[in-house]
Amino acid sequence: MNNLTKWEPVRDFLSLRDAMDQLFDEMISQPGNLAAGNRLMPAIDLYQTEEAVVLKASLPGINPDDLKISVSGDILTIQGEQTTELEDKKATYHIRERKWGSFSRSLSLPVPVQSDKANAEYENGILTLTLPKAEEVRPKTISVKAR
Repeated sequence: MNNLTKWEPVRDFLSLRDAMDQLFDEMISQPGNLAAGNRLMPAIDLYQTEEAVVLKASLPGINPDDLKISVSGDILTIQGEQTTELEDKKATYHIRERKWGSFSRSLSLPVPVQSDKANAEYENGILTLTLPKAEEVRPKTISVKAR
């Protein structure tokens, strides 16, 4: 009879609370996975150098012709569509995790850029977008002349 455990309803509530805390933590730390549901949401890196703001986006399997990139003020928007392969109606899928559909992702740029001089390259499923900084925010070197 040592197998019997005293029922403590508070313990069940605590485990539910732990599960909810973990769910919210994952939604905040990995917004592309849970918060987006089943939508395609590209993972991105955004950083700046002295000369430019650079964005790298993981877009495997997307045709570069299906991408639309725009800058309006300080908002950069990337739109595209991932098409699905034709399904085999006679097949029984055991796992189906690859996402497909259209997506749109907008983010604020950290500094003003010259969007007309932007360069976009797509290689091995990675989009690299280089946006030169506006002249007024680039660091200036001032030389000192001795007399």
